Amino acid sequence: MTTPLSIIGGGLAGTEAAWQAAERGIDVVLYEMRPVRNTPAHQTDQLGELICSNSLGSNLPDRASGLLKAELRRLDSFILHVADETAVPAGGALAVDRDRFAALITERIARHPRIELRREEVKSIPAGPCIIASGPLTADDLAADIARLTGRQHLYFYDAIAPIVEADSIDMTIAFRQSRYDRSSDAVPEGATEGDYINCPFTQEDYVVFVEALVAAERIELRDFEREDAKFFEGCLPIEVLAKRGSDALAFGPMRPIGLRDPRTGKRPYAVVQLRQDNLAGTLYNIVGFQTNLKWPEQKRVLRLIPGLANAEFARYGMLHRNTFINSPALLDPTLQFRGRPGLFFAGQITGVEGYIGNAATGLVAGINVARSLLNQAPIVFLPTTMLGALCHYITHADPKDFQPMKANFGILPPLENAPRGKRERYQAFSRRALRDLDAASVFA
Repeated sequence: MTTPLSIIGGGLAGTEAAWQAAERGIDVVLYEMRPVRNTPAHQTDQLGELICSNSLGSNLPDRASGLLKAELRRLDSFILHVADETAVPAGGALAVDRDRFAALITERIARHPRIELRREEVKSIPAGPCIIASGPLTADDLAADIARLTGRQHLYFYDAIAPIVEADSIDMTIAFRQSRYDRSSDAVPEGATEGDYINCPFTQEDYVVFVEALVAAERIELRDFEREDAKFFEGCLPIEVLAKRGSDALAFGPMRPIGLRDPRTGKRPYAVVQLRQDNLAGTLYNIVGFQTNLKWPEQKRVLRLIPGLANAEFARYGMLHRNTFINSPALLDPTLQFRGRPGLFFAGQITGVEGYIGNAATGLVAGINVARSLLNQAPIVFLPTTMLGALCHYITHADPKDFQPMKANFGILPPLENAPRGKRERYQAFSRRALRDLDAASVFA
């Protein structure tokens, strides 16, 4: 092959795709525009930089994210290898030291003999074989060229990232370490580790004061971000948006206290804010589920109302950014190939797949299939009984009129025959079927 494969985007989808294609003997040029041009959300020029969180979701077999990881490990995912090497304690979840994670991805991509890393902005879709994995913050020129190619307007939603707190500024005479279920309880999920989270407990009075301050706080006013028709991704709502849905919305959402007991009282708090370790050294903690677009002084004021964070120092404040994605059901095949141009594939969040591991998963599919097409082999369509296949099937078969981003979840899998009545047993059955079907499909070539 004289023309190398072009891959646009150095996020999880792009790096996974580049690795999969290169490992199959394909020469790859991977384009990453940072640091030549930065985005509103990234802070470094590292490949695979995690923005919203350092968590890659559950590792447990009866969780949708855990099933997707199990499938990707069977398929020799590059991103999962790096994540496992850089993992930090997170109970039953897979969380990583985000700096080491990105640094290791960058190092391994840069030294792969079949991958050339180019630091430049791509303003139009290259000729020849190509994977577009430019992500939700696709630059304007490339986005306009994609729109010209598709003949359709992009859909969009708004996404937010959570603040990060310096660990030594947390008051541990108030906050306490505990995973979400007591060790003596039968409800402890398999694989959970006690003490992986720092918990800030609220009384009812604390909670009321906090919610009132949150709802009244000033938001950042940006041109598009404050439009009345702005659509937020439901799984990543800013806390101030969620709080306006009702006084108890946070207590039943990211601040739910289920499975926790305050050691000072021996009772379950009225509400709780959890912090998850963000780096291997344990010096930084991410405020779980606290994506926000408040002005930064307001974040400092309001978040310091959280018990245990009165003197908190913030390594990063939260922010809101626009996410762009294409109308995949009208444009892509389940192989992630664009229907209007052979050799052109899309991967990652721009396809409408949500979640870090979902993005990497689509990169794996696109990378494998573009390599197979260049080697004159039939593309692989993963079975919809697998989580990987179900995600690809969903984004290419949903109703184009109201298509919205989708994360891995058991609801997109085909129904089970003789499904167990219990939810956990049913999810375990889904997982067993998925892994059995993946193993039987002979897709490991």
